[in-house]
Amino acid sequence: MITLRVIVDQLVSPVPGGLGRYTEELTRSLIATAPTDCAVEGIVSATSAEHYDQITAALPGLAGLHKMALARRELAAAWQLGVATSAGHGLVHAPGLFAPLHRHDRAKDETQVAVTVHDVLAWTHPESLTPTTVARAKLMLKRARKHADAIVVPSHALADQLGEIMDFGDRVRVIGGAVSSGLALPTNSAAAEAMAVELNLPDEYILTAGTLEPRRAVTALIEALGRPGAVDLPLLVVGPDSWGELTLASVADEAGLAPDRVRALDGLTDQQLALVMSRASVFVYPSLEEGFGLPIIQAFHFGTPVIHSDAPALLEAGGDAGFVVERDDPAGYPERLAAALDRVLGDTALADRLRIFGGDRSRAFSWRDTAERVWQLHADL
Repeated sequence: MITLRVIVDQLVSPVPGGLGRYTEELTRSLIATAPTDCAVEGIVSATSAEHYDQITAALPGLAGLHKMALARRELAAAWQLGVATSAGHGLVHAPGLFAPLHRHDRAKDETQVAVTVHDVLAWTHPESLTPTTVARAKLMLKRARKHADAIVVPSHALADQLGEIMDFGDRVRVIGGAVSSGLALPTNSAAAEAMAVELNLPDEYILTAGTLEPRRAVTALIEALGRPGAVDLPLLVVGPDSWGELTLASVADEAGLAPDRVRALDGLTDQQLALVMSRASVFVYPSLEEGFGLPIIQAFHFGTPVIHSDAPALLEAGGDAGFVVERDDPAGYPERLAAALDRVLGDTALADRLRIFGGDRSRAFSWRDTAERVWQLHADL
């Protein structure tokens, strides 16, 4: 029996976030696609019995749970220092850089470790992360260069960026993600309408996602709506209301917009996010850099027209399904976003075409395909 051990610690992190969702979806799909005579186990730091039960409930079919002797913080410190705390022999797959990276002999020990890199923001946009997160990412990537048998990245664009930072030779594999299985609309129209009322959704609105950190360029989108002659629709932002001292209200005021034109939608459930995305007149993703284009793939999934920047990872994810806006020349970016909005919202035929192309494009991404490619990666190793 061949056992693949997946580090599932992020599922019980105080803030699981996107990495927690990625870990859960990937592990479920690895279980569902396990080849004959193969099984999937989890690796988790020392935690409470309640958390262990939470993991096994979220991952039906998990063959076992390898419980480390150290709690998360101590385990992270040990792995950063390369201390060889026992994670067992065999195949280890880390959905992030949190992994037991130390010297091992793949042939002799029958041990292989694959880690996942989701972005290189610690190098390109360190201001968007905490100093601790930046330091940890840089340290663990150096350890990955020495000891990881494979590096998984979600896009070719990110693989290129990573190659400019560190030389991993032929160990880099591009394996993308997909839309969460839980991102589904309410089962009946009455429930959907009740939810729309609860969220105070306008009949028509522009939707975006992210924070006010400069990399996300949400401020550029708000500035676009404040330009003379810009489309007169409210903007809903899936994310927090503030970043540092900036707030959506202050940015909107600076752009000359009424306070009620821009509103945050934070802490949405999967069903709420699905409804908000499906009812948007257009989804705009102006981000200047991403490791993968999941938000636009989610919008494609619900047949919502998408406008996005020409960041390489977004171009890769979007194919020909989105309306692309050049992000160079920051001073002119809001004007180009305003023109794109005017074009898409003013041309019904174009919007309908984007809906169709987006729906087709979303089917190119599935968790089953992701899991099968992970299994193939470990078989190749």
